[in-house]
Amino acid sequence: MARETTTVSKGSFITRMGNSCLRFSLKYMPDASIFAVVLTIIALILGITLAKQTPIQMIGHWGKGFWELLAFAMQMALIVVTGSAIANSPIVKKGIRRLASIPKSSKHAVWMVTFVSVLVSYLHWGLSLIVGALLAKEIAKQLRIKKIPFEYGLIAAGGYVGQMTWHGMLSASIGLSIATPGHILESEMGIIPMSDYMINPMNIFVTIALLILPPLAASMMHPKDKDVMPLEEDALRAIETEDVTIRKRPENPSVGDILNYSPIIAAAIGLLGLFQVVRSFAAKGFSALDINMVNFIFLFVGILLYGNIANYVRAVGAAASSTAGIIFQFPFYAGIMGMIKYSGLVAILANGIVAISTETTFYLWTFLSASVVNLFVPSGGGQWTVQGPVAIASAQMMNANMVKTCLMVAYGNTWTNMFQPFWAIALLGITGLKAKDIMGYSTAIMLCSGIIFIVASFLPV
Repeated sequence: MARETTTVSKGSFITRMGNSCLRFSLKYMPDASIFAVVLTIIALILGITLAKQTPIQMIGHWGKGFWELLAFAMQMALIVVTGSAIANSPIVKKGIRRLASIPKSSKHAVWMVTFVSVLVSYLHWGLSLIVGALLAKEIAKQLRIKKIPFEYGLIAAGGYVGQMTWHGMLSASIGLSIATPGHILESEMGIIPMSDYMINPMNIFVTIALLILPPLAASMMHPKDKDVMPLEEDALRAIETEDVTIRKRPENPSVGDILNYSPIIAAAIGLLGLFQVVRSFAAKGFSALDINMVNFIFLFVGILLYGNIANYVRAVGAAASSTAGIIFQFPFYAGIMGMIKYSGLVAILANGIVAISTETTFYLWTFLSASVVNLFVPSGGGQWTVQGPVAIASAQMMNANMVKTCLMVAYGNTWTNMFQPFWAIALLGITGLKAKDIMGYSTAIMLCSGIIFIVASFLPV
């Protein structure tokens, strides 16, 4: 690999940081699946040493939690499959190709992918993940055609950055949770509207800063042409392979063929689904936008875009291979969540935060603690279920602002996603890359962006 012999002392500070993080990632970062197994062992050891649990008790917590994310795993698999199917439809693929043709340099390409990923994440994190991955893949294809050297891992890392920026906006799982009557902490903190959560000086500052700094930092990390990493076989195959082939109805169709390729059936079921979407938003507003709704929209829009069931099912089948990592890893993260939750490790961490905090530093320590917990429970909703009660209890002890406390937990939950390959599974499947190819760069972007969250911890709500 060319990069392994590159001297990291060359270039700007940000370039050197990206280079250094990549060298570390290439040397030490295991595949995403191994990362999940390693974290399982670490959680087991921490439960025994810090929470004073016996090995048998920790194994019991692990087994209790192992299957608690089955529904979520299915949701994530569907968002990958349905999102990929939409993106590979003729009309959407044409739009992505047009957007991918704009960059005239590799640095511009990195900036564009990162900017689009962040911008789309403000609408929904799941949509950002798929759009970022597919745009990165298509831009790489366009740059190869133009014979412009590019760092594919960095471009893909830019597509992943949306997973660091979404939790203050419309699809914020914590914000949506505390705005919902009957949520798990209603008796402790009441109902907090999404407007209070999203529209306040601190969150506005974070939102604008994240739209500017990460794309800029990512583009500055691009190495010189001579230091670009060569494409590996899986990545090259992913870039060059056409994912879906649109087929026409056979010339002498059977009754089954007529039904399979019927535009009337596709239009009827597609419009039926969209009617339900409109009905849900009319009744609930933006609170209707959750992962189930995104999957619902993706499914029926996809059917309409393909115009028949046969080609849509073919597109779904082509995308299904990208879900292998999800199927394997989610049970392990559910088991980790079970160990963290049932052993009392989160409570130990929170009590430690209160012990060292002042009224000024409480929010910073809350953010940092959430960043650590996220490594073991990389689900916003799952982490809030585990850490939320302790965070709110700590806020009450410190007489802290509830909205700001929730936001700092949310920021911590997203910040270390850049070091945690859990959410990158779908992106890696689409781009043909490995975790080590992108995590060095995403970690460097995380470190550059940390100043935003640190400053925010001292700002008023």
